[in-house]
Amino acid sequence: MTRHWTQPGSIRTSGGCGLVLLGLVLLRMTVPVWAQSTQNQTPMPVAPAAAAPPMPTSPPALPPSAAPADAPPTAIVEPTLPGMPAVQGTEIDRIVAIVNGALILDSDVDQERRFAALLPYGEASGAYNRDAASERLINRELILQQSQLQPGDEITMQAAAKDLDGIRKTIPTCKEYHCETQAGWDRFLATEGFTEDSLTKLWRERMEVLAFIELRFRMGVKISQQEIATYYEKTMLPQYAAQHATPPPVRAIASRIQEVLLQQQVSSLLADWLDSLRAQGNVVVLKPGEGAP
Repeated sequence: MTRHWTQPGSIRTSGGCGLVLLGLVLLRMTVPVWAQSTQNQTPMPVAPAAAAPPMPTSPPALPPSAAPADAPPTAIVEPTLPGMPAVQGTEIDRIVAIVNGALILDSDVDQERRFAALLPYGEASGAYNRDAASERLINRELILQQSQLQPGDEITMQAAAKDLDGIRKTIPTCKEYHCETQAGWDRFLATEGFTEDSLTKLWRERMEVLAFIELRFRMGVKISQQEIATYYEKTMLPQYAAQHATPPPVRAIASRIQEVLLQQQVSSLLADWLDSLRAQGNVVVLKPGEGAP
């Protein structure tokens, strides 16, 4: 049923004039011109007005209250939002990039720098470059997103921990901490800003990326033993010598070198594929001072 809204205070016009006249008579007021009829009508007898009753005497005056000017001013309390930091506008962690809705933060870039320093076989060789570290994180996120769409064999945390345990004895900077022991390994990780659990999670992601690259791009790519030996002699040994560390035998890190060479072999294919992913997806890189869209 449709309900219509009615303006409050509306008055019916039918019979309204009579009611107004009656009220004026009772109040002993003169009938206005607009209420007088133009037709000849017999005047109505008017009863003599009764004497007005005496006005009641006013009650005794109460003691005066405090003047408004004497009252204390009303305190105005500004509302505050719960959980807000004491200092407004403090930047906690800047957004570096947005990869299909996934955020890459400034702290992630710093973590990538520390993580790359643990790799003894030059995956992130050369002087540290923040932009290059950001690009590695963007590419890694794109690959991980694609690997979730094409799932393969799951890499467990136990598998990542086992793989990481085999390499911790080969990190040159680990020698002075005696990383072959658990206590020495823990001390070394603490100096690099990691715990064993956080590093294992990163190592697992790295293994997932390498496994996906191998599955998608390695068909037809072969890494020979001679290529592994050449990389060991010309790349690995100089790195250990520069840090005055004893290098591990080539057979102990052959699989690691193979992974590096695999990435080098498919780098052009991978770069073209990543470019297509960026074009098809939504990757936004933010410079310092820019806000998220």
